Amino acid sequence: MTKAASPVGTVHLVGAGPGDPDLLTLRAARLIAGAGLIVHDGLVDPAILALADPAARLVSVAKSRSRHTLKQEEINALLVREALAGRDVVRLKGGDPFVFGRGGEELEACRAAGVPVTVVPGISAANGAAAAAQIPLTHRAASSIVSFVAGQCQGLTEQDWSGLAGKGRTLVIYMGVATAEQIADKLIADGLAPETPLAVIERATRPDMRVLRAPLAGLAALVAGEAVKSPALIVIGEVAARNEIELRQLALEAGA
Repeated sequence: MTKAASPVGTVHLVGAGPGDPDLLTLRAARLIAGAGLIVHDGLVDPAILALADPAARLVSVAKSRSRHTLKQEEINALLVREALAGRDVVRLKGGDPFVFGRGGEELEACRAAGVPVTVVPGISAANGAAAAAQIPLTHRAASSIVSFVAGQCQGLTEQDWSGLAGKGRTLVIYMGVATAEQIADKLIADGLAPETPLAVIERATRPDMRVLRAPLAGLAALVAGEAVKSPALIVIGEVAARNEIELRQLALEAGA
């Protein structure tokens, strides 16, 4: 008699949001609470991991500039291996899985192996950080375009960012703490004014969140002087320097 094949588990790519457990979606919270296996990034706040069943197996695949516990290909293989063994996997990512979360690569790996996948969106780090800092990424008087870029990647100096920041635009930089000096030099060389306002939002939505402001030319000094650590986002544009009252006044003056 032929033995029935073991059922294949499902991989759930789940966005953990910017940090505060209260900002999880209901679906994400249910999956975390009911999970037997959670594979999580280092950016997932411990308060969110604390929502898991004490009996759940938690596997950290945290990355840093100096140390990688697993390469991305190995993470992909881990998810596939566990699912093919019949286990459901909650793959928990800071922010949203498809915004600098490599969720697309993991989705493709699972599909190629015949593993079912679901995607649970989360509040992106950019949206969550800006909201927590009360910085509107768009505003009728200040910005109608938002761009997201990664500040920590190969070929940073060769990338063309011209037009991504400036009048009427907001630029949000992920993973830019370690390359703050190169980022400022690059943007100024591309024509952005050195006095362009910016905000660095560290540990957004968490109790120890900080919002630090400086002109673009002072970005590197700000990061070094304040000892900014990841997770942190950099928001560049008029919206970073203005409070709500000033923005409303600008809107009235513009006839909006």
